[in-house]
Amino acid sequence: MKLRLDYGSDGLDAIVPDDATVITPSPTSALPDPQASLADALRTPTGSQRLREVAAGKGTIGISVCDFTRAQPRQQMLEAIFEELSEIPAEAFTIFIATGTHRANTADELEQMLGSEIVLNYRIVNHDARDPATLRHVGTTASGVDVQMNAAWLDCDVRITTGFVEPHFFAGFSGGPKMAAPGLAGLETVLTLHDAAHVGSPSATWGVIEGNPVHDDVRAIAAMTGVDFALDVTLNRDKEITGVFAGDLFSEHAAACEKARKTAMQPVERPFDVVLTTNSGFPLDQNLYQAVKGMSAAAKVIKDGGVIICAAECRDGIPDHGSYFEILQSADSPAALLELVHSPGYRVPDQWQVQIQSMIQSRASVQVKADGLTDEQLRNAHFEPISDVSSAVRDALDSAGSGARLCVLPEGPQTIPYLVQAGS
Repeated sequence: MKLRLDYGSDGLDAIVPDDATVITPSPTSALPDPQASLADALRTPTGSQRLREVAAGKGTIGISVCDFTRAQPRQQMLEAIFEELSEIPAEAFTIFIATGTHRANTADELEQMLGSEIVLNYRIVNHDARDPATLRHVGTTASGVDVQMNAAWLDCDVRITTGFVEPHFFAGFSGGPKMAAPGLAGLETVLTLHDAAHVGSPSATWGVIEGNPVHDDVRAIAAMTGVDFALDVTLNRDKEITGVFAGDLFSEHAAACEKARKTAMQPVERPFDVVLTTNSGFPLDQNLYQAVKGMSAAAKVIKDGGVIICAAECRDGIPDHGSYFEILQSADSPAALLELVHSPGYRVPDQWQVQIQSMIQSRASVQVKADGLTDEQLRNAHFEPISDVSSAVRDALDSAGSGARLCVLPEGPQTIPYLVQAGS
């Protein structure tokens, strides 16, 4: 059968056997009037006063939004907030791009993300986790995380997070408190949140929040530094809004996570010999670093010794920024990379992505189709390059022998399969 895989902006066709198990999120219709739903959520929030009352009499307002690697409908969400707070002048607002340790977004990207009117009329700050002049030390969490945050964010009289909630491969779910930390945290704080012990925990995985050491500390930092109001959405495959959640950060995020869990997480009874996955198309598949998420989704249901085939366009390359590729080149195998990441005192940005990639490759071989990368680049990143997904699937099934089973995740990490016996 012919399937359309999420790949870049236009998708990719693949031919797979008719008996393949194709797993997609539960169908979810777009809200009929998303702007009205956003406005209603701001006026009837969960566990909080309405946004207008929260902001009343306050001077400056900070709003955090996702960076360019996420499909958040930022412009719609911001416009709803500005409309609700229409009596407050534009100069009172600052929009913070919650980059975490990612690069700053370019002027062209900001216009695509926010729209020209917002870019022209509102102050925008690209968070820089590596610039100590922009950070402030806040304190230490009960678990020992030293907390540094964007100082301009802390100085705002009202702090509003906005996000897009979907399962996350080691933080459980995105959005909510992640829009404070790691989104607006300093590098040293992120390095601790994403160190080998945090990321290596069995509870640091898709769909788990409570007891997940990463998300436990993320919530603790958000509580310590203060978020006055939160707005999150869920989306479908067409990037349309399917749910709106607003109010108290932890209450609204819990509700958003529950909806995302019911939609995205799908049970399977047995692991597969071969899993074909994607990284959900652009913007999430814009580089190889991000593509590890699609591989991680596939790894939830791959047999030990199986084959994962990942289609991710990678128009932004590996990328050139960050330490991901540098770390990958510092050892000659995934096993050696895992040993390096776990070595005492090792603290390097992006080590978490290398750690998860290496954990996946310790169980399965990974083949990658990426039109934005050369075969040499993929091999240097410890992957096997492929040019044709359909042929790669056929060859992998043939090698696995009679009765080999194939799973396809056309939307990549928008669907998180899990083994029933392993729980969710």
